[in-house]
Amino acid sequence: YVPGTMIAVIYGALGESDAAFEWLDRAYDERDYFLLWLKVDPMYDHLRDDPRFATLLERMNFPP
Repeated sequence: YVPGTMIAVIYGALGESDAAFEWLDRAYDERDYFLLWLKVDPMYDHLRDDPRFATLLERMNFPP
């Protein structure tokens, strides 16, 4: 088993942001533990400017 967050990081690093967000959505549905670090983990820096990132943080009830 590989957590969806880890697959999302790989796709994000490859510049495949659509695939990265698909995997982040899967991770959210699976309640992936590593999503707890989504807001602060530098591995997600390249996805932060995408509006889908803010939407995911809102879905997770993270403060702005």
